[in-house]
Amino acid sequence: MPAGDEAGADGGYAVVDVDDTIIEVHGHAKQGAGFGYTRVRGLNALLATLTVPGSAPLVVAQRLRKGSCGSPRGAKRLVGDAVKQARRLLGPKAPVLVRMDSAYYGRDAVHAAITGGAHLSVTVRATSPVKAAIAGIDEAAWTTIKYPDAIFDEASGTWISKAEVAEVPFTAFASKKKADRVQGRLVVRRIPDVHADKKKAAGQGTLFDVWRFHAFFTTAPKDALDTVAADKIHRGHAIIEQVHADLKASALAHLPSGTFTANAAWLVLAVIAFNLTRAAATLTAAPKIAKATTATVRRKLIHVPARVASSARRITLHLPQSWPWRDAWTRLFDRVADPPLTALP
Repeated sequence: MPAGDEAGADGGYAVVDVDDTIIEVHGHAKQGAGFGYTRVRGLNALLATLTVPGSAPLVVAQRLRKGSCGSPRGAKRLVGDAVKQARRLLGPKAPVLVRMDSAYYGRDAVHAAITGGAHLSVTVRATSPVKAAIAGIDEAAWTTIKYPDAIFDEASGTWISKAEVAEVPFTAFASKKKADRVQGRLVVRRIPDVHADKKKAAGQGTLFDVWRFHAFFTTAPKDALDTVAADKIHRGHAIIEQVHADLKASALAHLPSGTFTANAAWLVLAVIAFNLTRAAATLTAAPKIAKATTATVRRKLIHVPARVASSARRITLHLPQSWPWRDAWTRLFDRVADPPLTALP
């Protein structure tokens, strides 16, 4: 996860991202294949990744589904499993934030995260209650933020930007029974409507500014994530798209079997390989490799340009002297080849 400009901008949260992707297949022989939201024939893979500041993401939960299923299907159990796994890895008291897009803004997935002890940051759809909440935001409450094409004014210490954020208290699922309602904050980002800007350029100016609104619901306390920080950390949800692309460029470039259960096992193996590659890259202690993609790690660490020699029942690995990744690979080798820990008397 990219580090914030200010210290503690992420609130110290470990972030669990949940999203699905379509693995494209060809032909009718693949069991469970269908046309999903992308209108491409394939199978649907639902993934959850865990990211902590300064490291690459790990996949902590996965599920293969038929291609025509809706995105929220099975999300309740997967979110619960992902939060539980994050707790196992980081400790029971580690703060966890679950990020999701609007497809998962529903009672099941939201309550699964809360039951696991995590906070939420989930995009909301433009429903009537959301529109009413946005309309009730005072004009003086909007704060400019760092956004594409923004300029920092050193004199005032603020950003000169077209993007602004504000927040308002909000109750999710207010129309449901009391046990289903969730209290939190509705954080809203607004940017000028690009179509309105085009009209201005053509000489057809508008009487007032026209905005596009992007809202998400969060249960993170304001003292941990203020309005600007909450918006910034929520935009990092795109990191899981990079994981999808990474997997599709390697093990998930194809699904080898016509049987659904075999392909589900293939997805599990792909996730294991992805996580082992991330672990190997982290053990090198090289920042550029620790956050590299699978293809880069494979090129720099796994495909070793070495010569193997055997003498006196010993195997010697001769590495090139000018190899740029010598130090990183040596640290990885020394760490993996450490003698086992001895039991204390």
